[in-house]
Amino acid sequence: MQDRSLSRRTVLASATVVAASVTGVVGVAATPAVAHQRDNRLKKIISRMSIEAKIGQLFVPYFYGTSATSPSQFDQDRNLRELGVRTAAELIAKYHIGGVIYFSGWANNIQDPHQIADLSNGVQRASLALPTPIPSLISIDQEHGVNVRIGSGATQLPGAMALGAGRSLSDARSAGLISGTELAALGIRQNFAPVADVNVNPANPIINVRSFGADAREVGRMVAAQVTGYQQAGVVACAKHFPGHGDTGEDSHTGLPVITHTREEWDRVDAPPFKAAIAAGVDSIMTAHLQVPALDPSNEPATLSPTILQGVLRDGLGFDGVIVTDALNMRGVRTKYGDDRVPVLALKAGVDQLLFPPNIDVAYNGVLAAVRSGEITEDRLDESVLRILRVKDKVGLLSGSPYISPKEVDRVVGARRHRLAAARIAERTTTLLVNEDEALPLRRGQKKLLVVGASPAFPTDDTRTTVPELAKAFDELGYSTTHLATGRAPDAVKIDEAVAAAQGRDAVVVTTDNVDAASAQRTLVSRLLATGVPVVHLAVRNPYDIAHLGDVPASLVSYCWTEVELRAAARVIAGRVAPRGKLPVPIQRADDPAEVLFRSGHGLSYDD
Repeated sequence: MQDRSLSRRTVLASATVVAASVTGVVGVAATPAVAHQRDNRLKKIISRMSIEAKIGQLFVPYFYGTSATSPSQFDQDRNLRELGVRTAAELIAKYHIGGVIYFSGWANNIQDPHQIADLSNGVQRASLALPTPIPSLISIDQEHGVNVRIGSGATQLPGAMALGAGRSLSDARSAGLISGTELAALGIRQNFAPVADVNVNPANPIINVRSFGADAREVGRMVAAQVTGYQQAGVVACAKHFPGHGDTGEDSHTGLPVITHTREEWDRVDAPPFKAAIAAGVDSIMTAHLQVPALDPSNEPATLSPTILQGVLRDGLGFDGVIVTDALNMRGVRTKYGDDRVPVLALKAGVDQLLFPPNIDVAYNGVLAAVRSGEITEDRLDESVLRILRVKDKVGLLSGSPYISPKEVDRVVGARRHRLAAARIAERTTTLLVNEDEALPLRRGQKKLLVVGASPAFPTDDTRTTVPELAKAFDELGYSTTHLATGRAPDAVKIDEAVAAAQGRDAVVVTTDNVDAASAQRTLVSRLLATGVPVVHLAVRNPYDIAHLGDVPASLVSYCWTEVELRAAARVIAGRVAPRGKLPVPIQRADDPAEVLFRSGHGLSYDD
């Protein structure tokens, strides 16, 4: 089967010329003459494609299962029920699909690195068996931090706000390079990262710590660094969510948010990171499902707005790369139109890739009907297909073999050098907010610890949760640790248990996760403080937690609770490394939001 695919692959290679000889090193911009030569070569491929094949190149659907050809019966049944096919290979064959997206958990695409590599090879065999054999652009949301798809076996890295706290362009670029190198080794060549939204709204329910921070210039610098890292690794980076999702109080998964910024505010707050990404040569930009009246008074969602995508992004900012929609199953883009019309309107607005349609058959045939009726011209299709083929060519999919070697997986994914680099980066992001009377680092005699509090599960492994994993990190540093997970909403019984467990301990480390004014986590912290046992507070996600907690003697932020951040926080608390992180967002008082409790840039160290 593989030999047959490679044979068909050779036909494509001979038709397209060896891309490396034309475009040079992956990630390096081509000269105008070379770009013209490349486009002529790609247009010859497009000229041999049917209308159906061109439409298929635009879609990036989901599917169920760990295998492209032989998923479990359960996953086959789910595919048949939702997609009308049993396998990813059948999906690709039926709709001439140009790209797919992997998810962990609910889609069951991800178990371990070798399984992912096998899945990618299966996807590519199906793509190269099409009448016009073009490799698939396999994508994923691997932002790291709170939004990560590949866990076990791959290197875990700090997320965006943690990197923003580290303030190191070198670390941000290295994180992108490490992540991109591992993704490429798994056959994944498009990553929907980095987030370019500026988190100016502390109550933002969807972006928050996925953003690098609240300062547009600093966010832009970090975005550009990550774009460079990913694309140096041969992965298509994607700045998201244009025109900016940082000042929303509503989740576009469930509603249609409105950004009320004036045009001047948008130019100052939202635009700079996208400009920085474009200047860095970003290959793709993702749209946001929200309204921005200052940019488009018609109040069309940005994903469906020609004024925003063609007028602002393409004509205004000069972006000629791939525009990809945010997931088309989200409520924000489905409030006004049916699922057959949304992809048509997105294409008319200037989109190239149609991500995660809720019903692939309805969406695909909606576009096909629009082309047959003349509403969308074939020339318009060709524009988007050309942009998609350009990035496939750039990352090397149109030259050589798109298949993954098991030896490369072993050599690259989760490599010791990557894990060590990730650990050092994380240590430079942990932020110390409060340290009264030099409560930290822990003293030599403080060996008996209680770790207690909110204990969210790891993003990709719900068998591992925060409190026991943090306790384990302290044990490995030589402490005698007990732990008690009380959750995000501890009741009176749990709080009493925690207070009792604190007795006889030398110190208590209490974790919080998204504290607000009504949170019972506030009561837990208050009761622990009243025991007289030294208390160290660690916000495992949200830096804004401290505004609700009163006078804690020591408080830190890790920005996420994955293993790499928890181990870094433990090492900082223990004094094995000094805290170096600086807040990338201001923290306002809970009782008076007009007053800043901690300014952006605040962060203590042990010699302060």
